[in-house]
Amino acid sequence: MPTASTVLRDIDLPSSPYAEVIVRAIESAISVRSRSQFFIWSQNHLDTILPHQIAVCGAYERARKELGFSVFYAVPVPKALLASLSDGQSSLLRRVMALWVEGQGRSLILDTGTAGSAEHNCYDGLLQAGYRQLLVHGVARPQRPAELESIFLLTATGGVWTEQHLQFLDLLLPCLHATYLRVCATESDLAEKRPLAAVVPLVKRTSPITERERQILFWVREGMSNQQIGEQLNISALTVKNHVQKILRKLGAANRAQAVAMAISQKLMEASRT
Repeated sequence: MPTASTVLRDIDLPSSPYAEVIVRAIESAISVRSRSQFFIWSQNHLDTILPHQIAVCGAYERARKELGFSVFYAVPVPKALLASLSDGQSSLLRRVMALWVEGQGRSLILDTGTAGSAEHNCYDGLLQAGYRQLLVHGVARPQRPAELESIFLLTATGGVWTEQHLQFLDLLLPCLHATYLRVCATESDLAEKRPLAAVVPLVKRTSPITERERQILFWVREGMSNQQIGEQLNISALTVKNHVQKILRKLGAANRAQAVAMAISQKLMEASRT
């Protein structure tokens, strides 16, 4: 993984206000070991530099001899689109990977709204959900540019990727690649040990947040203000604010976005919205 000093050498520090943010993102990635930690890191560090709502991460699985994909998201994603982004054999992911290989391993901005007619079908799910651009980069095996070790897709509704975002992704790719592969390796090791721990009695966990706080988190995740949430739940904006403050304290979150990320990673939002 690149060090802070390596990144600083690669950035014209006086002309880039993002140098410190990028270095902080790389340094904080060192402690990431699980998918939940990766999700929180992506929402609190990667998102600062590359604003996104969905991150698709693929890594080569030697046991299966193919790429396995995970989707990280902090907004609702249609089930059909989620399935397509999770399946390495879907027409969408196969097309994206082919375009990256054709681009000779360079970071890409794919505009799904202006794709040729042959591509429209595979991008339909993205377009219908409002995702018109994809930021794509990956790592291929040495001397084998068509064989991917990892690939990453970022997207957001209403966002427009620029050449600057491509530069940032180029700088962060070694960190992103190393961090995600470490997460996959760690969780693979844990999975092999789980059968031995199956005899340990399970203790039911008590959620640290109340049902009302869970409801509020659902609406916070969708970007609503305190006033808008209050109208949905027939309570005052001040009451919503007080609930949000309690949620932040209970989860140890610094802000609303981090609270949502932590709640999702801890499976605290797996309940029906009421």
